[in-house]
Amino acid sequence: MPREPEVEDAGGASEADARVLRHAAELKRFSRRGFLTGAGAASVLAADMLFTRRVQAERRVHKILTVPDQTAEKYFPNASWFLFPGYKTSWEEAQWILNALRGALNKRGQLAAVGYSNVGIDIDQIVIAIVEHARAHQLTKFYFYGHSFGGMVATQAAARLRELHGIEVAFILLDSSPYSKHDVLDQSWFEGVVFLYESGFRFPSVLRGGYELGERMLNKDERSWGQVLDQTMEQLSPIAPSSVLIQSESAYIYHFDATRFAGKLGGTRMAFIGNPRDRTVDYESARDSWSLTFKDNMASDSLRTDGARPAHASPGWSPFVYRPIIEELEDELFPLPSGGGKKTAI
Repeated sequence: MPREPEVEDAGGASEADARVLRHAAELKRFSRRGFLTGAGAASVLAADMLFTRRVQAERRVHKILTVPDQTAEKYFPNASWFLFPGYKTSWEEAQWILNALRGALNKRGQLAAVGYSNVGIDIDQIVIAIVEHARAHQLTKFYFYGHSFGGMVATQAAARLRELHGIEVAFILLDSSPYSKHDVLDQSWFEGVVFLYESGFRFPSVLRGGYELGERMLNKDERSWGQVLDQTMEQLSPIAPSSVLIQSESAYIYHFDATRFAGKLGGTRMAFIGNPRDRTVDYESARDSWSLTFKDNMASDSLRTDGARPAHASPGWSPFVYRPIIEELEDELFPLPSGGGKKTAI
């Protein structure tokens, strides 16, 4: 059937021409908006990718992270705390913990934390990083803070420092630290992570973030909703510990044997603190096992972090609970010379 001719208006333009003109005008407007939107999104994405690559490249090695403190640097130029972060703790969170505890820690030393490599835990590399930092800052006195599983790392690092470098750590504070894998209450998840890691499987970050959210919601009574959201989002950010690091931490806990370091700490003093309401680590079994194995070093195992939320190793969230305990241990085990006040140099 022959097509009917287009109807022309008074100006001689057909309806088809009018439609084309309208579409052209709409396309012009859409292209401008689309271009600006696309360019903006691309810029944000490019900046995020650049930041992510820089973070990932920087965190391929173990690094000592410092928190400047003029008081500690002035009065304790040769002494430093080293925080060994807990399971899944980022570099930023480690520094946050140091800042939260600053008012107590700086009464005996400067503030530093071990930033674990995203490639995975390596005790020898951690020891090297500590030695290089100590030499660069002329440190002669060392206080170790073992945050959760970081207590295991702190203990092994102290033994290695003494064995290989003749450096004796003055003090190891075990904050809710498991003594062995048997003190970890969520054994099913824990063993599954280790099995997959040692089989060569690596968790995608999104999958890990989903698990993080589910795990924290199941233990909602230990956290506020704000803490649940903050901690979950931390695991999905570019600055979060890598899946490889987290899985290697799981394997480290799984194979840790504290008896290998018994009798190898010399005169190092130790103290265990924790909370009976802890739902991550069995408080009583961990405390008793550390005290029995390191009975010659253990100076205190009775101080508790009652009132802290979450109940497990939460100095960053509950510094008001932790600071008095740390100060009590410092005054008891490392009293300052009398007559000079609490911040007399040693």
